[in-house]
Amino acid sequence: MTAGEYGAQYQHWRTLPQVFFEKAAARGDRPMLWSAGANGWQSLSWRQMADRVSALSRGLRGLGLEAGDRVALIAENSPNWVVADLAIMSAGGYAVPVYTTNTIDDHVHILTDSGAKLAIVSTAELADRLLPAAGQVATLEAVICIEPVAAPAGVAIHDWQTVIDSGAAAPDDVAEIVAAARRTDTACLIYTSGTGGRPKGVMLSHGAIITNCMGAYHLFDESGLLEVDAEVFLSFLPLSHSYEHTAGLHFPISIGAEIYYAESVDRLSANMATAHPTIMTAVPRLYEMMHQRITIGVARKGGLSAKLFNRTIARGRQRYEHGAASLGLHGRLEDKLLDRLVRAKVAGRFGGRLKAFVSGGAPLNTDIGTFFLALGVRLLQGYGQTETAPVVSCNPPHDIRIHTVGPPLRDVEVKIAEDGEILVRGELTMQGYWNNPEATAEVLRAGWIHTGDIGLIDDHGYIRITDRKKDIIVNSAGDTLSPQRIEGMLTLEPELTQAMVIGDQRPSLAALLVPDEEFVKSWANENGKTPDLATLCDDDAFRAAIALAVDRANERLSSIEHIRRFAIASTAFTTENAMMTPSLKIRRHVISEHFAQTLERLYQRG
Repeated sequence: MTAGEYGAQYQHWRTLPQVFFEKAAARGDRPMLWSAGANGWQSLSWRQMADRVSALSRGLRGLGLEAGDRVALIAENSPNWVVADLAIMSAGGYAVPVYTTNTIDDHVHILTDSGAKLAIVSTAELADRLLPAAGQVATLEAVICIEPVAAPAGVAIHDWQTVIDSGAAAPDDVAEIVAAARRTDTACLIYTSGTGGRPKGVMLSHGAIITNCMGAYHLFDESGLLEVDAEVFLSFLPLSHSYEHTAGLHFPISIGAEIYYAESVDRLSANMATAHPTIMTAVPRLYEMMHQRITIGVARKGGLSAKLFNRTIARGRQRYEHGAASLGLHGRLEDKLLDRLVRAKVAGRFGGRLKAFVSGGAPLNTDIGTFFLALGVRLLQGYGQTETAPVVSCNPPHDIRIHTVGPPLRDVEVKIAEDGEILVRGELTMQGYWNNPEATAEVLRAGWIHTGDIGLIDDHGYIRITDRKKDIIVNSAGDTLSPQRIEGMLTLEPELTQAMVIGDQRPSLAALLVPDEEFVKSWANENGKTPDLATLCDDDAFRAAIALAVDRANERLSSIEHIRRFAIASTAFTTENAMMTPSLKIRRHVISEHFAQTLERLYQRG
């Protein structure tokens, strides 16, 4: 099959289960999914996955699941997550992916709002937060548990394997149900991660996600990078996030790729060495962490290694920003030598076969992007929203302009409204917010998604995001500022790992800063102090060290963007304390509430 013929399939595929079962029939006993366990890495073949999906689909219908019913799915990334997702859709239901970090109240909201009939939960630990919520939701008839749990009063519990076994014994009619489904049918309700309030359920059709996969296929194929049935993905982001759900699961399925599930962020480097991924999707926070670890490691090593590394960055930046010709003959020869001495080693750290990192979910700091490009790591910045299934645009691998988010994917229309807002139209757009016509009417108008992002389309057709409507700071002088840009500059400093900038209707900007954990330990050890943020927040010497980092960041900012005051957070922003979304974006309203007194004091100082 030619690339053009393969790409045309996306227009004819009707549903995500159809895509999966067709690929499973073609791939057979070849490995599909990999996960690490007590006995090392284990794989499940496409055939094994198809059998499990089919059996669970029939088992769910045996429990009363009907077309259009919602099923909540609370589990860590694993083959079981994929089985459940595909089985729910293969039964005609709507999958409702739920973050594993959700609280009991979060579960009550999503279960109630979606009207979920069933819920699937993986571990006893996750069940501890789900089951108390399940008892408060009238529509929920039963919970299917992958691990054994103690059944609380009033909640019907079913064992995962028992449901699969019962389905395996039932007549196999899954193919008929899948064949009857339409491209316009709802596939899932994905709840937005809630950076500014209660999550809303985004209704996405099968066609919306399939057209996103088509865009990704052509993006890589047109650059000559894609090899159908041969790619390897390393999945790190939660599958309940729309970005990973599409780009890290259903797109790989559509091209017959293998998927490895990373064990944790701490094991990511080791997992890359095992999986040898060819494509990996992640959010900017991961690339920021990688940048920080690499630069700190280089500084510690010092000597010739550090000089070669820094020279590599300098030459790579020059080549990216001004073209290879700007290097001159000597510079080009030096750059080739640095390919062997430095860039080859960097490639090895990422598994040796990486074709591209893809960044999405939040704006990528241009300096971070250029850093990786200078090291020979192809980093593609994309753009999208849950409401667009989610990818709108992405830099093509053969023509990366890292200060942009690339041109729109195939069959995606983008235009700029009179006020600068980016509007998006196409099959990728959501069907609406579940049970929320008012919010739907606000965002989806005449077929166009009003993104809330401000931007422009340059002469090359690439989209540039310049601001976020809801995140814009307007200071007391009337200047409009982007906090995310300034936060990105701050966290480039090795002493800082997180930042939140404030200053709306204020004369100047201030910031709440989270110091890097390794820097805190190192500084405390050198100064005979306890490495505890709560203790160091008001330590004058420690504040002076942090102030130096702020001063360096200010040198790269315009005068109106300068951070004039700062406070040190007593705790990091994490998903566990709800100060970050599961996609690692800061929740400004939660942080502002938690540190309200600290932030207010910033403007009470002389």
